[in-house]
Amino acid sequence: MYRKILITTDGSTVSRMTACAGVAFAQQLGAEVLALFVAPEYQYPIYVEIIPPSYPGEEEYRAAMRRAGSDHVQSIVDSCARKGLRCETMTAFSETAALKIVEIAGQKGCDLIFMGSHGRSGWGQLLLGSVTNKVLSHSPIPVLVHRLLKEPLPDE
Repeated sequence: MYRKILITTDGSTVSRMTACAGVAFAQQLGAEVLALFVAPEYQYPIYVEIIPPSYPGEEEYRAAMRRAGSDHVQSIVDSCARKGLRCETMTAFSETAALKIVEIAGQKGCDLIFMGSHGRSGWGQLLLGSVTNKVLSHSPIPVLVHRLLKEPLPDE
């Protein structure tokens, strides 16, 4: 059915729990996994005329985001290793995470995107927007949205 599943994470508790469900789903299908973290692009400070010496440069920022991305996808890598699944990891940079997720899925030959939903509805979803909704509306491949039955505790 599905051979390569892209599982996204933003490092939150909800996305970590969703990733666990995604790996379990991949195991049932015998699919390989692409674990993806999308970081925002580097932003130059526009509020000052001279960049302070303590402000990180673009390369320093990108290195820090790659480390953060590696930390965020590590639980997916560990879970895949325990289940005997092949797992590739990737950190990408974009101001539009949803479009980057769809783009990477296409570039890497994924045939399913597995992602979570924070469960916002009504005004919260309208005002904040939803990466999941944007992926759903732009993706040419299937998107499986995992919804938690209960909100995780803050320390989980």
